Parts: sequence; structure tokens; C-alpha cells
Amino acid sequence: MAVEEVQGADVLAPADPGEAAEAVKASRVVVPRGGGTKWGLVAARMASVAGTQGGVRIVDTTRLAGILQYDPAEYTVTVLAGTRLDDLGQVLRRAGQYLPFDPPLAGRGATAGGAVASGLSGPGRLLRGGVRDFVLGIRFVDGEGRLVRAGGKVVKNAAGFDLPKLFCGSLGELGVLVEVTFKVLPAPPSSGTARFGFDRLPDAAAALRRLLRTPLEPDAVDLVERRALQAASGPEVAGDDPWSLWVRVSGEEAHVAARLDRVEDVVGAPGARLHGPPEQALWDGLRDLDWASRAPAVLRLHTTPGRIERLDEALQRLGALRHYSVAGHVAWAAVESVPARSLVVSELAGLADAALALRGAQGSPHVLMPGEGFARRVKRALDPAGRFGGNG
Repeated sequence: MAVEEVQGADVLAPADPGEAAEAVKASRVVVPRGGGTKWGLVAARMASVAGTQGGVRIVDTTRLAGILQYDPAEYTVTVLAGTRLDDLGQVLRRAGQYLPFDPPLAGRGATAGGAVASGLSGPGRLLRGGVRDFVLGIRFVDGEGRLVRAGGKVVKNAAGFDLPKLFCGSLGELGVLVEVTFKVLPAPPSSGTARFGFDRLPDAAAALRRLLRTPLEPDAVDLVERRALQAASGPEVAGDDPWSLWVRVSGEEAHVAARLDRVEDVVGAPGARLHGPPEQALWDGLRDLDWASRAPAVLRLHTTPGRIERLDEALQRLGALRHYSVAGHVAWAAVESVPARSLVVSELAGLADAALALRGAQGSPHVLMPGEGFARRVKRALDPAGRFGGNG
């Protein structure tokens, strides 16, 4: 097992699940870490357990990498938790398949286990669903240092309690993931995107909501502030409009143009169209938060399309760059530093259901998280000694 030291904590890098179990058994408090792309979450966990008697250890899963089982005919793939999503995506593409939940930061080194533990999904979540909809099974080390398997490796698996879904968004507080089985889908044969520019956010948000009331079922609908787009793609793509609405559709090539025509009818204006590699690069950049790559702090907020305008006023008061994804159900905000939890709660009360500090966090990564009672009860069952941070 490889060992290093970071910020006063030993970093253990097990080479197989058995070593991961031994690492947990030998530690008083464990903070799991994957590819490090969401370093604010690990930093916040480290801050929350700092000073623990007996010390804190980081269990790094990046050596637990590789595809264990892939059967394209069954639409399932089982990987070790430290497998880079970008590497997995290349294998799936060769078989004409993909991970529909569009995991953020895949192009920056995010891992399979990190995607599940963070519970994050990208713009493609709009049509197909989030990460929890595509996790069939997991294997993890619990708080007693035991290797536990939950769920299955087939799509039609209805046996037992759906523990894998509880690990989605658990942030490593329930155990160390060592293996994940995903459901995959056939990749769309073709796609296209239309861009619409707006001077005013209310007009852009109204167009977004009109699209949602139609049966068009776009793959992705994102609304992005000009400053954020310029940071990600430069002025050629960003244009001069203060806000841009991006609508992606997919299907057989002959149908994509017709669907974009329908999108333009609903929005009420012609859109600038993107196809091929430039289109894919745009969505990869939005998924990987390229526009926020230099921001000291990044917040992810759950909201609704009907609250965009009021939420945007609050985020402006926090000095944030803004990007509304998944048709306004997710807001990304880049700020100079994560505001105090009390300020976030007071500013966002009634406007966002949950806020996660993906980067730059001090203290808890959950700066706004109602309904924690059930999660605490599950944690006490899986980690009675509080090895993964506190006793719940």
C-alpha cells in the first residue's frame, strides 16, 4: 500500500479492495478521496474531523482502477471505484454506449466512485436522469472494516434494500466505495444544439419554461451568463448577449434538424446552430465547469425553473458567476470564497433546496442541507464508531 502525507494526515493508497478494508480497520477516522476534482468536499471533511484523537487518514482510491466486467449486450459495466470516467467513456464509446447522467468533471480526472459519492450529474441529466438512476450495485468498506456488496450487476434487480442509491451523494460518510456497477445506454447517433441570446434573464427564463411545457424532450437545456461563457469558450462562442440559452437535441441525423426547427418555433427566434466536434466541446466544457476552473469557490444548488430570476438576484448579491443547468433545476455559482453558512441560508431561503460547496469550502460541504435526519440514521447503522467522520 502506497503511503504519503498531506496536510498532516497519512494518505493510504490501497491497490485492491482487501487493502482498502485493512486501511479502514487500522484507522481511527477515514476520509475517502478519489480523483481530487472536487477537492472542496475533501477539504471540508478534513476540517470537520481535524484534531481527532488517534489521527485522520485519507484513503485514496485512485489505484483501485480498471474495468472488472463489461457486457455491452446487457448494458452494464462494473468498474473499480478509482477508474477515471474519461477512460471508461472511451471504452463505452467504442461499443456505441455512454453514461447518460453525464458526470461532471469527467474530462478533468473524476472517478467512478467520486461521481457516486458526490451524487453529481451533468446537463444530460435532463432527459435520462441522474447518477442514482444508473447505479445498479456497489461494493464498499463499512465502518467496521468489512467488505460489503449491495445491489446487483443486472438491470432487472429488485432484491433487497436499495443501499446503492443511498451512497449517491453520501460524500464518503457511509463507507469507502471500492467497486461500482452502472447501467449504460446506447449513445445517440447524432445531436445538434441551438443557441439563443437574450438581453434580459427573465426573457431567457421564460423561453426555457416554454420549452419545458412542450413534448420536445430536449437532451439538455442550459442558461449561461456571458461572463461564464467567455471564461469557458472565448468571445466567439459567448457572443455579446448577457445571457445565452443552449438547447441540445439528439436522434437520427435526419430528425435533428427538424427538432431544432421546432425548438426555434417555441423560443420564437432563430438560433445559432452547432454540430459535430464544436458542439460536443461546448457541452463537455459546460459539464466540466470549464467556466469556473479558476474560481476559488464553486457552489451547486438545487432549485426549480420557476425560481431562477429570484435566485439570480440573490446570487448577484453574493458576487457570483452563474450557470443554470438541467433546465433550471441546478444552479452553479462561482464565487471568490464560500460565504458563511448563515449568509447562504438567509440569502437563499426559499430559493434553493440544497447547496453543496464543491470547491473552497470551510467546514461542512453542505452549506444548506435540510432533511438530514434519515441520512444520520443510516450512517449510525453502517458506521457506529464514526470512522467516516463523527458518530452521526
